[in-house]
Amino acid sequence: MMRRPPAPRSSRARLHQERLPRDVYVLGLIAFFVMVGFGVVIPVLPVYVREFGVGYLEVGAVVSAFALMRLVVTPFCGRLIDRIGERTILASGIGIVAVSSGLVGLAADYTQVLVLRGAGGIGSALFTVSAMTLLLGSASATQRGRAMSFYQGGFLIGGMAGPAVGGLLATISLRAPFFFYAGTLLIAGLIGLFLLQPARPRTDRAAAPPPVPLREVLRDVRFRAACLANFAQGWGTMGVRTALIPVLVVELLHETAAFTGIAFAVAAVAQTLALAPAGRFVDRVGRRPALVGAFTMAGGMLLVIPFVDSSAALIVLLALYGAAAAFMGPATAASVGDAAGPRNARPVAIYSAFSDAGAIAGPLVAGALLDAFSYPAAFASATVFMLIAALYALRMPRLQLT
Repeated sequence: MMRRPPAPRSSRARLHQERLPRDVYVLGLIAFFVMVGFGVVIPVLPVYVREFGVGYLEVGAVVSAFALMRLVVTPFCGRLIDRIGERTILASGIGIVAVSSGLVGLAADYTQVLVLRGAGGIGSALFTVSAMTLLLGSASATQRGRAMSFYQGGFLIGGMAGPAVGGLLATISLRAPFFFYAGTLLIAGLIGLFLLQPARPRTDRAAAPPPVPLREVLRDVRFRAACLANFAQGWGTMGVRTALIPVLVVELLHETAAFTGIAFAVAAVAQTLALAPAGRFVDRVGRRPALVGAFTMAGGMLLVIPFVDSSAALIVLLALYGAAAAFMGPATAASVGDAAGPRNARPVAIYSAFSDAGAIAGPLVAGALLDAFSYPAAFASATVFMLIAALYALRMPRLQLT
C-alpha cells in the first residue's frame, strides 16, 4: 500500500517564514545611524543652548521647534512623495537634517540655533514619512509586523549607543556632537543611495494598481485606530514618560539624575528584546489583540508609576512599559499598511502627524496637571488616551491574513 505524500504546508505558514525584503534591512541600518547621531545630540543640546546666555524657556523652545516643524510639514509630505518618490524625499530629508545639524555646531547666536533646529524638524518629517511609506510598500501584509519591528530595532539600538558617544564627545567640545551627528546622517544617506532598491520605472508604476483613495482610508476603522493609538503613544512616551519621570526620580525617589538614564536604558533593552516576538505576534495573531493588549498594559503601567516607593519598582514598571511599547509600533504601522495598501504616502503622513501632535501637547498638558494637581493626575492623562486607543481598537475586524 502506497503511503500518501505529506500534505503541503499552507501558504500562510510559508508567507510567515519568508525572508524580509532587502529594503527592510537597509532601512533598519539607516535608522541605526540616524538615531546614533540623534542620541549623541539630545543630551548635549540643552547645555549647548545655555552657553548662549539664555533661560530655560529658550532651551525648551529649541526642543519644541524641532517637533513643531515636524508637525507642520508632515501633512505635506505625502503629496511630495507621490510626485517625487520615496527615495528622493528620504535622501532630501536626511540631507536637510545633516546640513542643519552641522551648522548648529557653527552657530554664532541663539537665533541661529533655533532656526536651524526648526529646519532639522522639516528634514526629519520628510525622512520619517518617506521611510515608513517605503517600508510598508516593501513588506507584504504578512510581513509588516516583523518589518516594523526590525526598523524600530535600528532606532532603539542606535538610541542606546548615542548618549554614551555623546558624553565622550562633549568632553572635547559641546559643538563636536553636532558635527558627529552630521557625519552619521551622511553615512545613512549614502547607505540609502547605494543599497536601497532603485525606484521602479515610470511605466511599471503606471501599470500598478492605483492607491486606495484617501477618503476611503480615512473611513477605515483600522486606520482610525492606528492614528488614535499613535497619538496616545506620543502623549504617553513624550508627554509623561520622557518629560515627567526624570522629575519624579529626583523629587519623589530622591535619586540622582543619572539614575534616570539607567532606568531608561533598562527599559530600552526590554523593548529591544521584545521586538522580534512582537513582530511575529502582530503578523500571526493579529493587529487588534496586539493593540488592545499593549495599550492596556502600557496605560496600567503609567497609572501605577507615580505611586512607586522604590527605585527597583520603577525600573520594573519601565521595563514592562518598554515591552508593551515593542508591540505598539509594529501593530499601528501594520494597521496603516492594511488600510492604505502599499505606496500610499498621504495616509502615512497623517498617521505620523498624530504622533507629533501627541508629543507636543502631552508635555504641556501633563506639566500643567502636575503644577495644578499631582503626579497621579499628570500620569493619568496618558492612561486615559492609552485606554481609549485600546477600546477603539476593539472595533477593528478580525482580519485573517492569507
